[in-house]
Amino acid sequence: MGRSVITPKSPRCPGCQLPPRWCVCEGVRVVDCGVKVDVLMHHYEQYRPSSTGHLLKRVVRDADIHLFGHDRRPSRDLIVRPDKELWVLHPLGEPMPAEASPEDVQVLLLDGTWRQAGGLMRAVEGWGRRVSLPMTGESRYWLRAQAGAGKFCTAEALIFLLGALGLKEARDQLNLQFELHVYGGLCSRGAKALAAEFLATSPVRAAYPALLERLSRQRARDRE
Repeated sequence: MGRSVITPKSPRCPGCQLPPRWCVCEGVRVVDCGVKVDVLMHHYEQYRPSSTGHLLKRVVRDADIHLFGHDRRPSRDLIVRPDKELWVLHPLGEPMPAEASPEDVQVLLLDGTWRQAGGLMRAVEGWGRRVSLPMTGESRYWLRAQAGAGKFCTAEALIFLLGALGLKEARDQLNLQFELHVYGGLCSRGAKALAAEFLATSPVRAAYPALLERLSRQRARDRE
């Protein structure tokens, strides 16, 4: 599935980064996760409105993004909190500790393609505990094709983590923001049938009736 990319000539909402007529910012809510969240973002992601790393920066309280590129390397001293245990989420990590206290955890999420994630992981190797999560089911990140079964995007990894830590309310709030992000992205691409299919099983349908009505009217005007 193709990716949309912001260009200097493309008007975009400064919040959700979608074209103004598809803006979903009225549905954005701040999520208190209970864990410190940092995102190590490959520099190719910084201009992509589909990026869920950007989404986490917008909606998760105190989340931070750190760019990684050929001339930009992350600084351990600027990222790692000395009063917390750093977890770097990775499929090849160890199982999550059974008795983890969310307030003692700092999570570092790697944001890029699966190939780019290898370079990101090497850059932070040894910084903290490499942790793997019990992630099952199918990805809801319909804005991009996933690399295979059991592959999930950056925001979904955090959603799984919150659930595994017993933070159900934060997990559900973040999941709603993620689903709204995906739905808005599908609408902005003119993928009407795919957006309708996605919405049919999404919590967005019940949570944002007024917003959905506005987007529906916008689609009707586009057809005129």
